[in-house]
Amino acid sequence: MTVIAKSDQTSGFAAASTALWQRALARVAAHAQAHGAHLARTVVLVPYAQLMPWAQRHWVQQFPQSFAPRFETTRNWARQLQAFEPTGDDLAGDVARDTLTARTLLDRVGQGGQREVLATPLQEAAAQLAPVIAAVPPALRAAWGDEARKLLATPEEGTALHYEALVARLALEWALASRYATDVLFEPGVRGAVDALVVLEGFQSDTLTRALQAHWGEQGVCIALPALVGDAGSPPQWALHAATDAEDEAHRAAACVLRHVEQGRVPVALAATDRALIRRVLAHLDSSGVLVRDESGWILSTTRAASRVMAMLQAAAWNASSNEVLDWVKHTPALMPGEVNRLEQWLRKGVVQHWSAAAQWGLKGDVGVQPHLARTVATVEAWRNTLRAARPLAQWLPALRTVLEQAGQWQGLQADPAGMRVLAALRLQDGQQSELDGWGDSAGRRMTLTEFTRWAKDVLEAGCYVAAQAAGAPVVVVPMPQLLGRPFAAAVLPGCDEKRLQPAPEPAGDWTQAQREVWGLPTRQSLEAAQRAAWAHALRTPVVDVLWRTGDEGGEPLLACALVLALQLDGATLSGSDERGAREVVATPTLRPLPVGQALPVTHLSSTAYSDLRHCPYRFFAQRQLGLREADELDAEVDKRDFGTWLHAVLQHFHEALLAEPTDGLDERRVRMDAAAEAVTREQRLQDGDFLPFAAGWTQLRDGYLQWLAGHEQQGATFRQAEVKARQPLGDLELIGTIDRIDGVSSTGEPAVLVIDYKTESDSVTRQRIKAGAEDTQLAFYAALLSHDTLRAAYVNVGERGETQLHEQDEVVHLRDVLIEGIQHDMARIAAGAPLPALGEGSVCEFCAVRGLCRKDYWADAEQALPAQEMP
Repeated sequence: MTVIAKSDQTSGFAAASTALWQRALARVAAHAQAHGAHLARTVVLVPYAQLMPWAQRHWVQQFPQSFAPRFETTRNWARQLQAFEPTGDDLAGDVARDTLTARTLLDRVGQGGQREVLATPLQEAAAQLAPVIAAVPPALRAAWGDEARKLLATPEEGTALHYEALVARLALEWALASRYATDVLFEPGVRGAVDALVVLEGFQSDTLTRALQAHWGEQGVCIALPALVGDAGSPPQWALHAATDAEDEAHRAAACVLRHVEQGRVPVALAATDRALIRRVLAHLDSSGVLVRDESGWILSTTRAASRVMAMLQAAAWNASSNEVLDWVKHTPALMPGEVNRLEQWLRKGVVQHWSAAAQWGLKGDVGVQPHLARTVATVEAWRNTLRAARPLAQWLPALRTVLEQAGQWQGLQADPAGMRVLAALRLQDGQQSELDGWGDSAGRRMTLTEFTRWAKDVLEAGCYVAAQAAGAPVVVVPMPQLLGRPFAAAVLPGCDEKRLQPAPEPAGDWTQAQREVWGLPTRQSLEAAQRAAWAHALRTPVVDVLWRTGDEGGEPLLACALVLALQLDGATLSGSDERGAREVVATPTLRPLPVGQALPVTHLSSTAYSDLRHCPYRFFAQRQLGLREADELDAEVDKRDFGTWLHAVLQHFHEALLAEPTDGLDERRVRMDAAAEAVTREQRLQDGDFLPFAAGWTQLRDGYLQWLAGHEQQGATFRQAEVKARQPLGDLELIGTIDRIDGVSSTGEPAVLVIDYKTESDSVTRQRIKAGAEDTQLAFYAALLSHDTLRAAYVNVGERGETQLHEQDEVVHLRDVLIEGIQHDMARIAAGAPLPALGEGSVCEFCAVRGLCRKDYWADAEQALPAQEMP
């Protein structure tokens, strides 16, 4: 166990915190005595709940022989006096209920058509007004409301701010008509039972506590805690750390915390300025075995449990993508990993972007030789169908729970503390659905899946999850204003850039300055004063590390916030040193790979595979001998390659139909080609809009191709076959491939075989293929698949702009013989153990799927010499 010895500086700051409480509590005792109040009948309101145990502890130390007053927050005090249950349309302070009430209110005022757009702004506006109106004694609210309405704009139809004005007026009326849990504090019985009320105020004034102080009259008093903060003795030490990015900032912040813990400066306050950054810091601290107490908690929607529930709802949508469904079913224990893997392979192989297409074809049994996939698809569809129909919330919750149980996710959520919090927030636990009975008409309205998903999203984003707290943890994650009144020995303040720490935060809501000032809503000026006061107090901590990043994830440069810049101008700060421990890493240069494929004999060779061997032997080794494949993207947009595949199938359909029922009519051929295009689009499961970029040029392409076809036929050419699967033995090797098209050409005498390969690339690229001669192996390879002694071969470039050109390779028979000789030589070299180096040259590397394996970008010497012996 590491013994932590507290420094004199740490002890001095603890003494300063004790002195603060001594001053504050002495004034509490003096106020009670001056007004003849019994201490047991005195209530002291603290600014936040974490100060309650500190106040109680210091009172016992300072006045061990006297009665102790009650240290409370307004919410805790009201809860102890009376259990509050909202009824009807009351603003409950619970997003799960208030969002539904907001929709109901909009329906009542004839704005049902704008319900989904205005419901959330209405709920947020009412929540902003609630603390202000709750601070008005119930007997005075009607008069207060009359004055408040005078500051509202009239929501005239057709004006630019019609809906904003409507939301503001409706929010005010809703907040005024509601009862609040703290209303009990204004009741005469409570006033008579409490002799004196003392408000300990933090950095920002609270309207409710100020109203309660006024309600108690002379028996009430307000004590500003920041004004009682004394000198800690020795001046604080400030260190500024400018990090390069978020990860560097998290590393350096964690290193600062670890240094403080190791040197005995505990407890350490870790300011929760940026929750995403704090998560990274906590991950580093956890790996170092440091206990942390996180008092700020997490937004519930960011927990893993919440993401899995939302993944289910998103996967149930009618337009869910295959990726969204896969993201859900990969976390369903009811499906075996093998079933999910086979489903994913099938979806990726067919590039099925939309799950609706997968469900349609899967339920019809169109899953090849894998009928078990149909059962998996049917199971997923059954779950999705359970969440398909519109229904009231009281029926949505059992349906959601049913699917969670059937998918095997319910047990995992119950075993996870965050999952239990998710279930409670969504009212999915046993007995919680009875709450809906008191929600009035709002819970009985029918909701579509989209509406229910939005409701669940709002609830989870408004919820908070605080993990179980570690007692005696040396590190405390705390909002910066809550450093007040607590003896922290050191403070680490990450996220102090211009984006995340603003000296004058923007107040919430669209209220005008006049409305804010009259009603008591926070203004920019009040928020700025509170922010600067909290910052100044944080800097009073004995040792402070201030961190910010100089660049954001998107490459945007960032400055330190204005508060940090002011510190730098004062010249009282030091540039913080990097506290991360340095370690030596032995350099291990990455060499150009030189594998040997002798143990992986090649039995089948296609044109594409042989092209890989010629372009880069290592790519041939990785993809053809090791069998490595790049996973297809499900959400990839239709590109030129997809268009080429589609066009090949269209031309096959068209020519096979034309061969069966010949016609020379141009109009008839156009109709048939359009029909072939529609048929292939259905077969390939392409949704409306997927092919839109290419559909615009389809008419020109079709007419240009038909014009070329007519001239081609006039030269004696006739279509014979399309997409011909061919095999040709070559010693121990077998050449395989699919020939796009075979024609017979005869101007006079015996017709010759014409091998055709379609190209949708630029016509100039196709011309270069012909000029390359033996360097281009595709036509020669296709010629080698046929046993004809005499044949012709050509590329047909089908241009999108209506120009179709035939480019014939006149020396194809000679090139075929050269190619066969080269294949035999190369295969013999591989069998003899010749290395297959990564050439790393030319444009071939720019779009290579195995570039991450050859590690070209990390080679120690790009000019590393290749072996002297001849390469394949």
